[in-house]
Amino acid sequence: MSETSRQSDDFEAAAAGSPEQVAEFDDHHRGFVGTVQHFLHVNPSLVPLIVLVAAIVVFGLLLGAKFFSPFALTLILQQVQIVGIVAAAQSLVILTAGIDLSVGAIMVMSSVVMGQFTFRYGLPPSVAILCGLAVGTAFGAVNGFLISRIKLPPFIVTLGMWQIVLAANFLYSQNETIRSQDIEANAPILQLFGTKFNVGGAVFTVGVLFMLLLILGLSYALRHTAWGRHVYAVGDDPEAAELSGVNVHRTLMSVYMLSGLICAFAGWALIGRIGSVSPTSGQLANIESITAVVIGGISLFGGRGSILGSLFGALIVGVFTLGLRLLGADAQWTFLLIGILIIAAVAVDQWIRKVAA
Repeated sequence: MSETSRQSDDFEAAAAGSPEQVAEFDDHHRGFVGTVQHFLHVNPSLVPLIVLVAAIVVFGLLLGAKFFSPFALTLILQQVQIVGIVAAAQSLVILTAGIDLSVGAIMVMSSVVMGQFTFRYGLPPSVAILCGLAVGTAFGAVNGFLISRIKLPPFIVTLGMWQIVLAANFLYSQNETIRSQDIEANAPILQLFGTKFNVGGAVFTVGVLFMLLLILGLSYALRHTAWGRHVYAVGDDPEAAELSGVNVHRTLMSVYMLSGLICAFAGWALIGRIGSVSPTSGQLANIESITAVVIGGISLFGGRGSILGSLFGALIVGVFTLGLRLLGADAQWTFLLIGILIIAAVAVDQWIRKVAA
């Protein structure tokens, strides 16, 4: 018998007595902390939800019925509706590992276009609204093109777009505010998102309903559609996503255009919220939306997080703001606590990300 045949027989004999299972990964060393870390990694919106519930319980114990009244709780929703809508747009961008500093300016510019096209040019309000939505989408498309095709950093592109849109807003509007009385008399559809309705003693607005439906719709799209999986893939690793057949350019364009459209809807909601069209309103929406997204557990590094978390983040800010105001605390305490929450949220995100390393 040749040496080769003998080696072949030895190999077959050894293989016959070996277990059929190819490999087994022992995960018993994870422990309690590792299990919690993994669970939070799989459910990224759980942390902000826990913080939100804890904040409601604490302020409820301190303030009692004054805080737990239907009016107070729905007031929080009304106060955060604009930030919540803009945070939904910001969430999409951050999931792709980008950031959009122009969301607030696009929102205000869209509202100004809706108002000016109606009162300066005499267009039907419905047509003016469509023009405002188109303008917001167009600004988003420019952002997406510069980032996906020209390969410019999202921070630089949107920082520049923020300044451009902000300047265009003041130059075009000439700092003119369209009064709520004029809108109510001639174009009430512009105030549609401010329309109120009662549900069991709680007062809601169309803007709150739109925010909730938007968040739920985007959450479903991100979790259960191919487009949503592509958004996460691009945020996690754009080169690997492209090698896997994902059209990175088209995905980024869709995200930034959708972000611009959502911001335009936020501009429409802003008119309903304040009643008028003001070129100076909502200027901090970019910072407020990033705050809500970060506190909501969406990773600034992209590819991880739930858009529901951005809603929880906005509500956390609203609960702290209203709770401290009812307690009579100085407004600076709100900024202090929100700042702590931002740093803590990023620290928790870094700790959770270690499970995927």
